[in-house]
Amino acid sequence: MTNVTQWMSWEGGIDLVAVTNPNLQMPNVIVHLAHMVHTPAGSAPSGMILWQPDSNAMPAVMGFVSTDETIGAYFGPHIFADTPFEHAPVLKASFDMHITATSAKATCITNGYVFEVEMSDFSAPYLIERKPAAMPPFYQQGVEMHARKVILKINGAVIDIIIPPVGISGGPASVVSPNGVYAR
Repeated sequence: MTNVTQWMSWEGGIDLVAVTNPNLQMPNVIVHLAHMVHTPAGSAPSGMILWQPDSNAMPAVMGFVSTDETIGAYFGPHIFADTPFEHAPVLKASFDMHITATSAKATCITNGYVFEVEMSDFSAPYLIERKPAAMPPFYQQGVEMHARKVILKINGAVIDIIIPPVGISGGPASVVSPNGVYAR
C-alpha cells in the first residue's frame, strides 16, 4: 500500500498541451487551469502556464498561477518535484472559468498576458487512473472529457496550435476535467 503524503485535487479543470510549430519536440504551450484547487496548504483557483512563442528564447510566461501565492508555491516542491517544473515561479493570476456539458471557457490573466482557452466537441466522460511515470511523477485519478475542438487566444490574438494526440499527463492533450486528484 502506498501512503499519500502530498496531493492536490481540483474542480473544473481545463488542460491544454500544444505546439505552435510541427518541428518542436516539446510543447511550447501548456495551459492547465482549475476553477478551484485544494491542497494541504489551502484552496484557490490555480494552475500552470507555459508560453514560449520563440523556442530559441526563454518562455514569455512559465510558472504556477494562482490567486493565492501560498497555494501556488505548494505545487513545485510537493507535486512536481524531480521535474523541470519543480522550481517554477509562482505568478499571481486572476481566473474566469465557465464549464458546461458542451463547452468550456477559461480566461487567466497573469504576468501581463491574457490567456483564453475555449473547448468544445467533448467525448463522453471517462474515469482515469494513471500511475507515476518520468513525467508526470505522480498518481492521477479523476474524470476527463477529451475536447476535440480548441481555440487558444493570447492577448486577444488567435494562436495557431497543433495538439498532439497524447499530452504530458499520458492522456489526450486537450481535456476538460470536472474533478480529479494528483498524489505522491
